Amino acid sequence: MTGAIKVLGISGSPRRHGNTETLLDAVLDGAREAGGEVEKIVLGSLDYASCRGCNVCHRTGECIINDELTPVYDTIASADVLVVASPIYSMGITAELKGLIDRTQYIWARKFILKTLYFTNEHTRRHKGIFVSTAGLGWENVFDAAFPAITAFFNTTGFEYWDNVIANDLDHYDGIRGHPTALAEGRAKGRKVVDLLRKMQESEERETAPKHVTDTSITSP
Repeated sequence: MTGAIKVLGISGSPRRHGNTETLLDAVLDGAREAGGEVEKIVLGSLDYASCRGCNVCHRTGECIINDELTPVYDTIASADVLVVASPIYSMGITAELKGLIDRTQYIWARKFILKTLYFTNEHTRRHKGIFVSTAGLGWENVFDAAFPAITAFFNTTGFEYWDNVIANDLDHYDGIRGHPTALAEGRAKGRKVVDLLRKMQESEERETAPKHVTDTSITSP
């Protein structure tokens, strides 16, 4: 019996229901259609502080800040799929998402300084990360500056950077709803990642299921 596949979407856009959140919703809708257990967090609705750079977590493995962002990291840890969304502002991710990423320093400290946390290759393989982004500009490289921070975030939190769902040139299309393919592609990506993880679960269950051996021995009369 396969378990629920938990899909967490995090919107890093300061504007509600804009291009990026709409594209994120398409991915989450697809995941839900495939049977995923979906939750969405909107960072703009939370009251939280930025990382202080105090490095206390390098000694304790804990962040000294306790605010509305703090429980989000437990939610991230319990997810099978992490879908992180940010529009491109000034050629990079938003301040809202950067604040979330910077606060993972305590997780980084556990992994690389204190050595109290380790994600196996198998763990990472079974946890998928997707980056969702939109941009008004039509430049092909408009997302390039965002990718390193997203890569670092997925690596720190134990997720494989599985794929992107990105749409540029939205000024030309008058927004995401005018884009000819983006929303359908986002929905398809959400279905695909849940289907993939379910197949992985089913394969692992078959491999670990007890083997029934038929007794073919011949007994003497």
